[in-house]
Amino acid sequence: MGWADVLIGSAIIAVAFNVFFLPNEIAAGGVSGISTILNGLFRWEPAYVQWALNIPLFIAGVVVLGVRFGVKTLVGTLFLPFAVYLTRDWGPWTDNPLLAAVFGGIGVGLGLGIVFRGNASTGGTDLAAQILAKYTGLSLGNCVALIDGLIVLTAALVFNIEKGLLALIGLYITSKTIDAVQVGFSRSKMAIIITDKAEAVKEKILHNLDRGLTILKAYGGFTEEERNILLVVFDQTEFTNLKQMVKTVDTSAFVVVLDASEVLGKGFKTV
Repeated sequence: MGWADVLIGSAIIAVAFNVFFLPNEIAAGGVSGISTILNGLFRWEPAYVQWALNIPLFIAGVVVLGVRFGVKTLVGTLFLPFAVYLTRDWGPWTDNPLLAAVFGGIGVGLGLGIVFRGNASTGGTDLAAQILAKYTGLSLGNCVALIDGLIVLTAALVFNIEKGLLALIGLYITSKTIDAVQVGFSRSKMAIIITDKAEAVKEKILHNLDRGLTILKAYGGFTEEERNILLVVFDQTEFTNLKQMVKTVDTSAFVVVLDASEVLGKGFKTV
């Protein structure tokens, strides 16, 4: 599915760019953001700009960082501008800039999430950020934020402050959508149960909730007494049942419930 992920994801990014971001002059970071700015200034064809930037960046990445990007990243680097060129006459789907920022962010994030799921990349400023990180000592996250921030700032200067703020909204929604595609919309929870009646609670969970669990050895920070901690992962629809089970056994139990972004294994998704 890896090759299909790269092609489908790139096509989705291209459509979102042409129907939402470009016609509303929203430069939400990356090479596509640069091409939006240059299109606004000089009417340069965005696809050509993206090719002109992506290919040298990919070559520089290979020279500076080594051959570790793979053929799939090269395919994404070349195919995304091609898809942008093919869909250049599809937009706009809305003239409302806020709607364009929101749905453009969702579309680009969806496409990037699919590409990343295929263990690939569309190149561009991601490679520039890796090169910058190597020579400056800054973290990769800070380098990505720095480059995208400069692009958004430039957009605010070239267009107006409002367009810059909309670009920030698009960037934020893109990042959240990527996370959602990669780890899914979690319906699973993880409970950490600290109780003096661990054995009784364990039996309830095993036989009434029909969930496996893990027992961790721990020491109380105040009492310094050894005790068992129960770790159990369950579906969010089972939360009420779990609370009631623990409460019937030990009303003084300490329970912490967390979101589990992705759960692989028996009773959940297979690896």
